Amino acid sequence: MSLPIILEAIGPSTLETYISVGIKSYREHYLHLWENEDPTPYISNSFTQVVVERELADPNSFNYLIKVEDTVVGIVKLVRDCGVDELLPEEALKAEKIYLLKAHSGQGLGKKVLQWIENHAKSLNKKVVWLDTMQKGNPILFYQKNGYMVKRESEVTLPRVKPSEKAMWILTKRL
Repeated sequence: MSLPIILEAIGPSTLETYISVGIKSYREHYLHLWENEDPTPYISNSFTQVVVERELADPNSFNYLIKVEDTVVGIVKLVRDCGVDELLPEEALKAEKIYLLKAHSGQGLGKKVLQWIENHAKSLNKKVVWLDTMQKGNPILFYQKNGYMVKRESEVTLPRVKPSEKAMWILTKRL
């Protein structure tokens, strides 16, 4: 039997862990997207102390450590009221970041994290969870297998992403 996951809201004492696990997991999975395998534009937009402290101060933003027992295995960032296209903010929750450390990938944890996010969204009376994912690679297949549908195309807008890697999908799941 596999162990349950825990999503622990971060605070001042776990901010550095969130940042270091976020950077490490991102670098383990996404260097191929960047010119010279340098994800600095993304890291500086997502995983600096100033950025994460600003997110923690935002009542609409929720940052979590993903834990199995006492081991941190990844991170999650949710945006509670975040519409897209015709979906109104009050009916949609965005899963902005779901990153697992490579050593913990492929063990069914991603599915448990999605279930946790969907249950959390239901507790907030949301009708939809949505997220962005790269058009290339395995994540799109994972999300589709878990009931997410392609809504439309999107793209990475940060500088220095390889042109061949910019294409993304916006995926939604009705709850």
